[in-house]
Amino acid sequence: MPDWVPSTKVQLSQALQVAFYRESIRVFGDMSIHNTQPDWLNWARALQALAQTGLTFAENPFDRERYQTLHELAVEIFTRHTGQPAATIEQWFSVQPGYATPKVDVRGACFRDGQILLVREKSDGRWCLPGGWADVGDVPSQAAVREVHEEAGFECAARKVIGVFDANRGGEPFAAFHAFKVIYLCEITGGDPNPDHEILEVGFFNRDALPPLSLNRTNAVWLAECFAHLDDPARPTAFD
Repeated sequence: MPDWVPSTKVQLSQALQVAFYRESIRVFGDMSIHNTQPDWLNWARALQALAQTGLTFAENPFDRERYQTLHELAVEIFTRHTGQPAATIEQWFSVQPGYATPKVDVRGACFRDGQILLVREKSDGRWCLPGGWADVGDVPSQAAVREVHEEAGFECAARKVIGVFDANRGGEPFAAFHAFKVIYLCEITGGDPNPDHEILEVGFFNRDALPPLSLNRTNAVWLAECFAHLDDPARPTAFD
């Protein structure tokens, strides 16, 4: 038995087997082309997404029991490979209950004199585009504008979408969930550098002199796309 397989035994109803097969094809279909994450992480995320959605909608108590077993299987995989206790993994999984969908990370790319605005995160001491999770009820572009103001102190206006990216396939993957990243080209309209409590400092950087990057937030490929849009205002939106 492969070393990633927990000891838990799972017996699935026919309907659940079909659902799992379809989910596996949906999640893993083109992963060999685009993904460099470890297989166990992809499999555990797919199990958790299927279990979470199943527990939300299943009415049959026997199917609920099977979905709960899938959930426990995902927890055990994460526990074995991350070294985190099961309680921590359960907390990760409980952040977004209901139908399992990707989270949305919005970022603002602001330029001044050909340099890009980056902020240094207190959590890891590395640099990224200002941004973060969109809140429920946000207009996406205004979420990016708000994040730039909160993290960097600048007022800005969103002018176009630079790109929509799969955050789990571009930099360092998020632990227990899937996320999309939307980067907006923003124009600074006012304000001064004024980092908030989560940010150590604010700076502008040339494309050939980038600082160490916080890769699950911003990577060099995404920044290259930002500079490409600065060079060519008519460049179309990039997407995965």
